[in-house]
Amino acid sequence: MLTGPMPTGRVLRWVLAYTCSVSGDSVYFVTLSWAATRQLGPGAAGAVLAAGATPRALLMLGGGVAADRYGPRRVLIGSDLVRCLLVLAAAAAAAAARDVHLWALLPLAVGFGIADALFMPAVGALPPLLVPPEQLARVQGMRVLGVRTANLAGPVLAGAALGSVGVAGAFGLAGVLFGASLVMLLMLRIPPVAAEAGAGLLGQFREGLRYVRHHTRLRRLVVVIALSELCFSGPVAAAAVLLVAERQWSGGPSAGSSARSAWAGP
Repeated sequence: MLTGPMPTGRVLRWVLAYTCSVSGDSVYFVTLSWAATRQLGPGAAGAVLAAGATPRALLMLGGGVAADRYGPRRVLIGSDLVRCLLVLAAAAAAAAARDVHLWALLPLAVGFGIADALFMPAVGALPPLLVPPEQLARVQGMRVLGVRTANLAGPVLAGAALGSVGVAGAFGLAGVLFGASLVMLLMLRIPPVAAEAGAGLLGQFREGLRYVRHHTRLRRLVVVIALSELCFSGPVAAAAVLLVAERQWSGGPSAGSSARSAWAGP
């Protein structure tokens, strides 16, 4: 068991890394919705968002298994690295292309969704490795504050980037935020975590499902969380797409900007 005062430096690095990563998530989702809606229409934008949400919904429990087997810090670093590379590649493609195609956004959304599914369970598994049990409530409070800050700042940053430097710049901003999170995670030092032995990833995933199925309270909690995400995240994402289409907002600095300005920036 960890003893002594709270290791403030480690905790702050973890909270800042989490805040930057969630902010990058927000910038990415706003930018993806904007680009898909402006160039492909609301229907195609909905398909892109659904393609990204599906692996997150299906692989979230698998992300917890990966965090147990390989250690949460490794999983977080891998997730941030993959998401950073994906959005920077999207930024480069946006800067070079005159328009965007569905075949380009679908792999981006699916790959990002897979990496995102690994991130969320792993980030929740780190606090017990950073502080003793009696300080967990305080650390979780700092985590909630970081999430609230990111959820407020992310869309504002995305809107400012879209209005000034276009979609390419907004994707680039998301990449910078993921890169900042990655650097802070690489600087984070935690006690060594022994890898889970025994069954492989698939076997551990099945074991986790059996555990949830046989514990009534846990099963109810999982169902409530799933329904809350389904009833909130989906409608909010769809509403953003429909609002952009209805208002005919442009991604460039002026409403009369060309399709290239809306996609790649001025």
